[in-house]
Amino acid sequence: MAGAAVSAGLAAWLVGCGADSAPANHAPESERTELGLMTSLPLYWPLGAELSEIASGAAPAPWQRAVLEERHGLVLLDTLSPIAGLGEGDAESDPLAGLTRIAVIQPRGLSPSDNVALDDWVRGGGRLLLVLDPLLTGDYDLPLGDPRRPSDVALIPPVVARWGLSITFDEDQTEHPRRVRLGKGTSIPVFLAGTIEVDAASARRCALAADGIAVRCRVGRGRVTLLADAAVFEDDGFSTEARSGIAALLTFAFD
Repeated sequence: MAGAAVSAGLAAWLVGCGADSAPANHAPESERTELGLMTSLPLYWPLGAELSEIASGAAPAPWQRAVLEERHGLVLLDTLSPIAGLGEGDAESDPLAGLTRIAVIQPRGLSPSDNVALDDWVRGGGRLLLVLDPLLTGDYDLPLGDPRRPSDVALIPPVVARWGLSITFDEDQTEHPRRVRLGKGTSIPVFLAGTIEVDAASARRCALAADGIAVRCRVGRGRVTLLADAAVFEDDGFSTEARSGIAALLTFAFD
């Protein structure tokens, strides 16, 4: 656990070091809510960025980060479970303390303690956006096994089943991108997406959307939004549709 504490501290330090590269086109600080972010995708720092570039602020901010920061102050998360103190007698620190919104997007995998912590946090009133793509379709020019490469295949954490949800993947589906309706007047791009199924016991508290690729569920006093595709985060970002897709997803999940 001490290693997790060091990792979390390093992430916080790097965020501060890279502050100058943060985009400026966002709401005033007082109007932005904090958003915890855990992801293997290059959403906060560019793909393949070296530690020295990140620390110096020379690494350019990805376009996805600019969109996220228009309405949220980002808090990077290496773990979701309590972190042991570095010294004997030091109290644990809770990385989720004070957060009301969290986005877990194509994570590398959640530990058993992460599953428990996330479930407790949601049931206590938190709002979660969980993106689990069965097969990424983005172009990541890094070899398999490189720790900077995103997780090509999502590992479905057990807590998803605890919420009465499951994801299936049709390997024979048509291989072309399409757009699906997410909410009133909004849509997002999807490509080789999974399909979400809701068990009978959870049907009354869940509502499927986007042709079964997304679902919103009440869990305790909180809410879970599950999306079985990450294509909205993998676009080149040059089009208005790409940016509006993430904005629409944030509204769908958190508003």
